[in-house]
Amino acid sequence: MESANILVVEDDSDINRLLCKILEGGGYCCRPAFSGSEAMLWAEKYDYDLILLDLMLPGLTGEEFLSELRSKHKTMPVLVLSAKIGVEDRVNVLKLGADDFIPKPFDNAEVLARVEAQLRRSRSFSGPKAETKFVCGDLTLDKEAVMVTAGGQEVTLTAREFYILGLLMSNPRKVFTREELYETVWGGAYMGDDNTVNVHMSNLRAKLHKASGKEYVKTIRGIGFKLGEN
Repeated sequence: MESANILVVEDDSDINRLLCKILEGGGYCCRPAFSGSEAMLWAEKYDYDLILLDLMLPGLTGEEFLSELRSKHKTMPVLVLSAKIGVEDRVNVLKLGADDFIPKPFDNAEVLARVEAQLRRSRSFSGPKAETKFVCGDLTLDKEAVMVTAGGQEVTLTAREFYILGLLMSNPRKVFTREELYETVWGGAYMGDDNTVNVHMSNLRAKLHKASGKEYVKTIRGIGFKLGEN
């Protein structure tokens, strides 16, 4: 795995040090941050390949940090790692733009595996491809420029949303089941929990609709999703 720069945002110094040790053992470069405010300063100054984020932080909370990060058009993958493991908590951070959720207490190997999966998918999608630009009506996705426009308006997506839309646009006639989307985009075994896929799809739809007033993603009842015919 190619090296990557990771921002580790965790206020507990022992846990932060452990996470950095796990990631550095995997060949990554880490910068620790111990509050949401400190993390925002680093995120504004440097473009990290991935952010590992706790929620219960001094200064900006994890939720506030995530919301502000996405409002600044920062699209790197964000993995939330938190003891707040209720369904409502997980759905909320996914809606704010998180790409994955790891509950505390965490397994060291799982953290490393999820980080590797996120980076692998981010890089494979942005890497050299036979086709780098997809156009469906007035919806355009440019992988080289990392840009999406809908109805002539630029749309800011998270890395995960960008990947999902690219997958749909690269196979415009195919209906993707939730299982296919999860296993392709998230890189793990699908366990039957639709929340993760549904929340990301809802976010994607809302952003595209806000830009153009159109519905670009069609739900096929009982099966999954496909690109609409706009």
